[in-house]
Amino acid sequence: MDTEFYRIKRLPPYVIAEVNAMRAAARAEGKDIIDLGMGNPDLPPPQHVIDKLCEAAQKPDAHGYSQSKGIPGLRRAQANYYQRRFGVELDPETEVVVTLGSKEGLASLATAITAPGDTILAPNPSYPIHTFGFIIAGATIRAVPTTPDERYWDALDKAMRFTSPRPTVLVVNYPSNPTSEIVDLAFYTRLVDWARENKVWVLSDLAYSELYYNGQPTPSILEVPGAKDVAVEFTSLSKTFSMAGWRIGFAVGNKTLIAALTRVKSYIDYGAFTPLQAAACAALNGPQDIVDNNRLLYHKRRDVLVESFGRAGWDIPAPPASMFAWAPLPPALRHLGSMEFAKQLLTHAGVAVAPGVGYGEDGEGFVRIGLVENEQRLRQAARNVRRYLQSMGVNSSAA
Repeated sequence: MDTEFYRIKRLPPYVIAEVNAMRAAARAEGKDIIDLGMGNPDLPPPQHVIDKLCEAAQKPDAHGYSQSKGIPGLRRAQANYYQRRFGVELDPETEVVVTLGSKEGLASLATAITAPGDTILAPNPSYPIHTFGFIIAGATIRAVPTTPDERYWDALDKAMRFTSPRPTVLVVNYPSNPTSEIVDLAFYTRLVDWARENKVWVLSDLAYSELYYNGQPTPSILEVPGAKDVAVEFTSLSKTFSMAGWRIGFAVGNKTLIAALTRVKSYIDYGAFTPLQAAACAALNGPQDIVDNNRLLYHKRRDVLVESFGRAGWDIPAPPASMFAWAPLPPALRHLGSMEFAKQLLTHAGVAVAPGVGYGEDGEGFVRIGLVENEQRLRQAARNVRRYLQSMGVNSSAA
């Protein structure tokens, strides 16, 4: 019997899983591990959302199969969100589909629109699903830079000139996971023009739309006139409302792509549990003060992280958005590489971070640090890091 399955052979071992296994083993031994490695919000959802979930779950008829594309009320709520947040009009029937988190939506759309051998443009470094969703579907990935400077545009043009078959899809993700980089509306305008000229679909992952720290709200690609001709966008309630485990996300935009995603999902799943969708409506339609409060809280954590780790001897650029810092390894320890550095930090400092190489080869030399612990724990992490760095001969200021 052949156990070398085609798609499994295309998936390398998940790099970050090695560090996760070490973290779990350390905790099993009773060690206190400050986990900054996973983007798992530590904050609770709004109480009125939890109350709505409980209320809806009490109804006897709420426990059957739901709609794979999402209940009508939730699709309308997402359309209303786009109208008030971005000034974008969406048809809830043809331009909105509910997904089981943005990750599932990206993977299902990759399945829907990819033929074996297709070429897909994806950023490097990037969140793994941006590449592996298409690799699982049989595509070949051509990497483009994540940083949105002129090198980015040069890479796109070269990809169209020299790649065979010509790329059919481009994935973008701003604010970026893992690099936290952002773009403005002018970038999206140029991108839409490029995509229309080159007949390329654009898949925009906007999961961190509400976590911005420069006072300028994150734009949507769909704000560009004509963007719906070429683009779909994915969002999620995971970070905005601290509902990561609820697995509620959305794809919106181009009708052809939304129809393809909806059709594939109709074969794969029956949609999220109906009370979860009802509660998600309460999140989108109800008071939005939690969004501002969470943004302020993550902003404070960012400042604490940058300040305390800097005094510990590790200079980390302040991320302009998202819930992550993209941290270059301390110069004296760059020779270790991101994986070994992450292992040593876990073993000797009790601090878990994600090695940058897990997000693509261009992530080497960096680690991703999540703002998923409170300020006190972040300062404790900095003290632990300072002791580790001193043991490695790296100078630091008094923390």
